[in-house]
Amino acid sequence: MSGYSYLALAIAAEVVGTLALKASEEFSRPWPTCLSIAGYLVSFYFLGLVLRTVPVGVAYAVWSGVGMVLIAVLGIPLFKQVPDLPALVGIGLILAGVLVMNLFSRTIGH
Repeated sequence: MSGYSYLALAIAAEVVGTLALKASEEFSRPWPTCLSIAGYLVSFYFLGLVLRTVPVGVAYAVWSGVGMVLIAVLGIPLFKQVPDLPALVGIGLILAGVLVMNLFSRTIGH
C-alpha cells in the first residue's frame, strides 16, 4: 500500500473521529466518545505509516487540509452548519493549497 493510500485512511479516520467528537456532546455520550477516540487512534496510526514515504510537512498539510474540508462539507447535512461566503472562500483556498502542493511541489517525491 502506498503512502497516499495510508494518508487517505488517516484522513477518513480523523474525519470520523472529529464528527464523533461533535456527536459526543462534550463526552457525555459514551458511544460517540469511544468512536471519537478510536478514530483518532486509527488516524494517527496511519499517519505514522504515511511518514515513511511522505515528508512530514506535506503529509500534515494534506491530512489537516483535506480533513478540514471534509468536516466542513459533512457538517452541513449532519449538524446543519452551513458555511457563509468567507468560510466557502477559505475552504476553496485550503483546497487550492493542497492541490498546488501535490501538483507542483518537488518536496512531495511521488
